[in-house]
Formats: sequence, C-alpha cells, structure tokens
Amino acid sequence: MIDLVPASEEEAAAIVRAHAQEGRALAISGGDTRSGFGNAVDAEDRLRSTGLSGIVAYNPGEMVMTAKAGTSLADVEAALAENGQMLAFEPMDHRALMGTSGEPTIGGVFAANVSGPRRFVAGAARDSLLGIRFVNGKGEIIKAGGRVMKNVTGLDLVKLLAGSHGTLGFLTEVTFRVPPRPKTEETIVISGLNDAEAANAMAAAMALPVEVSGAAHLPLTVTWKFLDGKLPEGEATVLRIEGLPGSVEPRVAKLLSAMTSFGDARRLDQAASRQLWQGIRDVAPYADGTQRPVWRVSVAPSIGHQLVAALRLEAGVDAFYDWQGGRVWMRMEADPEADLLRRFVKALGGGHATLLRATANARAAVPAFHPEEEGVALLSRRVKESFDPAGIFNPGKMG
Repeated sequence: MIDLVPASEEEAAAIVRAHAQEGRALAISGGDTRSGFGNAVDAEDRLRSTGLSGIVAYNPGEMVMTAKAGTSLADVEAALAENGQMLAFEPMDHRALMGTSGEPTIGGVFAANVSGPRRFVAGAARDSLLGIRFVNGKGEIIKAGGRVMKNVTGLDLVKLLAGSHGTLGFLTEVTFRVPPRPKTEETIVISGLNDAEAANAMAAAMALPVEVSGAAHLPLTVTWKFLDGKLPEGEATVLRIEGLPGSVEPRVAKLLSAMTSFGDARRLDQAASRQLWQGIRDVAPYADGTQRPVWRVSVAPSIGHQLVAALRLEAGVDAFYDWQGGRVWMRMEADPEADLLRRFVKALGGGHATLLRATANARAAVPAFHPEEEGVALLSRRVKESFDPAGIFNPGKMG
C-alpha cells in the first residue's frame, strides 16, 4: 500500500479529487495505531493525516484548542498539562491491545470517537468536539462548527464526522473543549463482590451526591494485572472521585462510609489511582500479545453482568466492566462467537458489540461493527453517498 502524506489541506483535497475522478479507493489513516480494526478496506493507496500537524490556536482561558488532525495526541496532552487542562473523555491508547506502533493523532481520536472511563459522566469524544475542517469525497474543503462554545452552527455535521472512522471525510483540523484537570483524585476499592453485587454497589455509589467519575468492576481473573498485582485480595470494585483537595476528602469519606455496607472498602492514593485507571482505560488485562478475540460491548449498566453470565454457559469468555457496568470488555478464548454474543445483547434489551481484535481469518468472517437496523442502515448509506458519492473513503470499513 502506498502512503500519501499531504503537507497541506489543499494538497489533501487535490489527492482526493484525483482519486474520485479515477474511482480509486483510499484507506484513511492517522497514526495507524488502530491498524486492523474494522472490516477490511480494499485500497491500494492510504491517505494519512500525519503531515498536517501542529496546534493552531490555544488560549487556556477560553478552554478551547484547535489543532491540525495529524497532531500527535501526546503533543496535545503535553500542552494541556502545562496549563492544568485535559481531554475530559480520557481517550484510550490502543497500541498495547492491538499490537500496533506509531503515535495516536488527535484527528484519529475524534474520527474513531475514542472515549475512556470518564465517558459515562463527561461524555464521549464527540461531545467535546466544537468544530472541524475536512475534505469530502468530492475533494471539497468543508468547515463546520467553530471555536465559540455557544456556536451551534454545523454542530450536527461535527457530531456526524466523529465516529465515522474516515468513511465520510478526511479530517484536517479539529476544535475541542479542554476543561480543567482535577487537582487530585482518589479511588475506593471494595473487595470480594461478585459481578451482580458489584453492579448494585456501583449503582448505589452513582446515586450518592459525591460525583463519582469512574466506576469499574475487576473480577479475580484480571485484578492481578492492575497496579503490578498490588490491589487488595479478591475481586475489586473501584470508584474514583476527582476535584479540589478540600472537596475530594469529604466526598471520599462519604462514599467510603456508604460502601462499607457492601464489603471491605479501602482507599488508593492519587498515584495508585491514576495508574489503575490508565490500565482500565487501555484494557491492560487483554494487552497480552495474542490475537484472541476482544470485544467492546455497550449495554445498560444493569445488564452487563447478566450478559457475561449468559455467555459463560455456552462459550469461554473473560470479562471486566467499566462505565458502571455498561461497557464490558470481553476476551474470548477461541472463536469470536459473534452470533451468540449479538443474539444475547439483543435478548437483554439491546446495545452494541464491536470486535476490536481477532485473527485475520476471524475478521474476514465476522462484521466488526454491530449490524444496524434496516432503517438506520438505509440512512447510513444515504449519508455516505452524500459525503462520498464515488465511495472512495475506506470502502467496507464499517460494513
């Protein structure tokens, strides 16, 4: 595959126009750290955003940053850290799980709507996105949204491109919110709860006025892979509280008092808490150097443990839970078991099961993205035809 790395938006547009005129497909890529994810793309050329790099505008007082799409995520986060700010949605680093290299880009983060543990209270990546510039499938340069938070012009278009995985347009620039980074954080660990008990404990914690910003459950099969094996003995149900030191202390005390009715509860200091949540964010237990199938499943928080229990009766599966139980990370021991998994998801009220990692043969046989309902699929096709009439952007990537 030939890499095409434009140094300007205009050069990118020219490349797209030429390919559209000739009907030649383009694989769309940033740092390529999610290589292999999604359905196979049949293209001889790959259009990469890494030549479009740099922070365009950043005034910390406005809490908004504009950056070219190929800017490395590390550069963005370093600039934010210097000013006590952050990406609220806590984007995952896929490299260890997927066995890839390279550098994640800020454009790739938004194109894939990459969102981590804080997503269930802070929103997804797309919820922080204010404006974009991109090249559509005709080679036209499009601008939507803007730097002012109250400006909703083009907002739907902004949200539409986020999570489209390069199938609708080639992102060249993104503008996004950057709220203050919490001054401190602590995590409470409740030990010894089974999956159902943990779901109840997390629901009780979320009902308290203490602003929990992370809620996950780690069964015995994975606890030893966090904090270098130094979590308290037994299953670990973990709850994070962030903010100003004077605010965190009384909230932690209140949460700790409430959680002791569920089991033995202890506190983790800031350093241990940050290390733990980075491991949860990056799915550390399944970053094992294998190609055993890994699923990212989204269901109602009360349903996650029921789904896993049902699957374990018919397949070999390991799992842990984030987002108060609503995001389930699963590693299958053998086959992906896609039909079985998606049938159970539907039977338990609906959701999405996305195949992140698998062997090449399994990928060829299993649609990576959850099948859309007929009406939604029809709308998706119409949107794709509007943005990319020649069908040259990542054809087949999303089905």
